[in-house]
Amino acid sequence: MRRSARVRQSGGMAPDASWTLDPGVVVALLVYAGVYLTRWTRARTPEEPHPPSVGRLLAFLAGMLVLVAALCSPIDRLGEQILAMHMVQHVLLLDVAPILLILGLTKVLLRPATRRIHRVEQRVGFLAAPLFAVFLYSGAMWVWHVPALYDAAAEHSGIHVLEHLTFTLAGFLYWWHLLSPVSTRLRREGTTPIVYMVSTKATVGFLGILLTFAPNALFTYYTGQPHWWGLDPDADQALAGVIMALEQSIVMGIALVVLFTRMLAQSEREEQRKERFGEA
Repeated sequence: MRRSARVRQSGGMAPDASWTLDPGVVVALLVYAGVYLTRWTRARTPEEPHPPSVGRLLAFLAGMLVLVAALCSPIDRLGEQILAMHMVQHVLLLDVAPILLILGLTKVLLRPATRRIHRVEQRVGFLAAPLFAVFLYSGAMWVWHVPALYDAAAEHSGIHVLEHLTFTLAGFLYWWHLLSPVSTRLRREGTTPIVYMVSTKATVGFLGILLTFAPNALFTYYTGQPHWWGLDPDADQALAGVIMALEQSIVMGIALVVLFTRMLAQSEREEQRKERFGEA
């Protein structure tokens, strides 16, 4: 069973908002941060023509802070008691942390592993394809929100860890195709990235709408929790659905603006290139 405060009457009491400093999580985060900081420091030598910027470092550190917030801060403990906070945890792992961590990478930082990455992509075949990333991203959200699986993840720590690993892997693979500093199989020109983005965000956003307007609470685990913050199970689920749908819409909107801007800039460069060739 989860190491959370069990069901009790909430009259005059607040939910448990303590930190969850799991040793395995803390060690993994420290190792990941240590590896990155070591590579970033070594790449900042005078001999390197393209050293990683301080902005890249700040993006990575922000991503690490998001992981700490999702896995160690009171968000994790509150997610055991309030469905809406559990949803906040999910979107942090699925979108916010992967985006920031990948933005912290450059070709120089990945240089020791670039060839290995390409070899792995070749060997795993379809698993490295953008279409698989779309299926994994959407499928992870839909499958883990099947009531029986969601309740199992809330009740049992091992299943909950598996759920978190699935979301983090799905999010990282999905955003890797769009933001990776090294080439992937996704054609990042024209409307391809826009289709890639809209097809995924629309399906997950629709799940958020279904949760928001569901006539009854779907997750037995949370119907048995006290009405923390004045939220009954129906209101808690509706708020969780709004968080999911709104986050997907905001991220998609920002990404579409960036993709459209990039597409227009690329089109302008091609026109300028054609003009130069015509003059030559």
